[in-house]
Amino acid sequence: MKRIGKPVFFIVFILILFLTYTSVFGIYSENGDLTITHIKGIQDIRWGIDIKGGVEAVFTPEKGVDATEDQMNSVKSILDIRLVNQNVTDYELYPDFSNDRITVRFPWKSDEENYDPGEAITELAATAKMTFYVGTQQTGEPILTGSDVQSAAARYQQAHGTDPAQYVVELNFTNEGKTKFAEATKNNVGNQISIWMDDTCISAPTVNEVIDSGSCVINSSSNPFTAEQATDLANKINAGALPFGLTVESYGTISPSLGTYALKAMAIASIAALCFIFLFMCIMYRVPGFVAFIALLGQLSVSIMAVSGYFTVFPSFTMTIPGIAGMILSIGMGVDANIITAERIKDELWTGKTLDGCIANGTKGSLSAIIDGNITIIIVAIILILVFGPANVLSSLFGVSTTGLIYAFGYTLLVGVIANFIMGVAASRLMLRSISGLKFLRNKRLYGGKKKS
Repeated sequence: MKRIGKPVFFIVFILILFLTYTSVFGIYSENGDLTITHIKGIQDIRWGIDIKGGVEAVFTPEKGVDATEDQMNSVKSILDIRLVNQNVTDYELYPDFSNDRITVRFPWKSDEENYDPGEAITELAATAKMTFYVGTQQTGEPILTGSDVQSAAARYQQAHGTDPAQYVVELNFTNEGKTKFAEATKNNVGNQISIWMDDTCISAPTVNEVIDSGSCVINSSSNPFTAEQATDLANKINAGALPFGLTVESYGTISPSLGTYALKAMAIASIAALCFIFLFMCIMYRVPGFVAFIALLGQLSVSIMAVSGYFTVFPSFTMTIPGIAGMILSIGMGVDANIITAERIKDELWTGKTLDGCIANGTKGSLSAIIDGNITIIIVAIILILVFGPANVLSSLFGVSTTGLIYAFGYTLLVGVIANFIMGVAASRLMLRSISGLKFLRNKRLYGGKKKS
């Protein structure tokens, strides 16, 4: 076995500790009374209705509108998109065609303090007709409408030439929109094209060149976008326009079935469980057990990053009780993978081979068993995501209320198993091969071998 450099262990160890700390506590700074989020932590997770409670509202068409079934389905689709754009997966949304009503339930935002249901549903029910105009005023016919935009996404653009690194919003147009936008930019280089939601201008970028590729980037050189601003603009553009205005017939709050006190108790229990796992792995498997626990912290940090919106350009995922269950199950898979490897190494050591040879054979021999076990879990998780995700393929059979809950379980399970491959398999083996090169850790007994006679 080719040895890994001794510093590799310490580099990976420090990196995992950094990821663990930042994923749990985040990184924030103060600018006067304003708190700036650089990296999101656990406190930025959007907890599901079962944990934190939420809002229930019943929408009806505005006065004088006799909605058709197609229009009601269109409204449902747009509300679906608006909720998914905010990474809200724990929601219930179903239309009542006979009475022209749409009922929606969704959890509170992670930073919610006032818990005002009326304010929470304002953005969701906005009609928001989107139009594009040359200049900064709504004069004449619009050059494009919302139907000409295929998608919008916030992303981080690296420095290029004289352009600095910054957050931008990328627009992709339909075929018809591509033709319209190419013509508009051809005639208006140096002029502004404004984007409007109803009577509100949400952006007015300047045309720097002819754009005929079917996509463009909106940036702001004088006052660069923050991650939140870029994400918010992309979400508004993606949300589309409702076919008619919505009236709120009734609304109210939903009490959580679990509550924050139970969540705190769960957190304490999790810390106690991690301490027990640490002692068990170190006592039973010594050096491989210690390395396995470090890798387990790395796996846990990646799982938290996936639901907290670790990078501010991504919104937080809605975390429910089944989502927590999926994360715990994936951690169990991670512990199991490292136990298999440690046992294989122990078996090799009892044959009298060299330490390096035993580590090489043990890690190689355990890989197929680990892959087989995890691949089956990945297949199940993907099926759960596809069936019970935003597409709602089988919601008519299983009920809308199960959709977000099962999706959350599949999502955290999939992320956790992938994190296990990254940390529990790749990173742990790197660290083990590196730490075994330290002179004071070359004793086979530290890896489960026989006591020297």
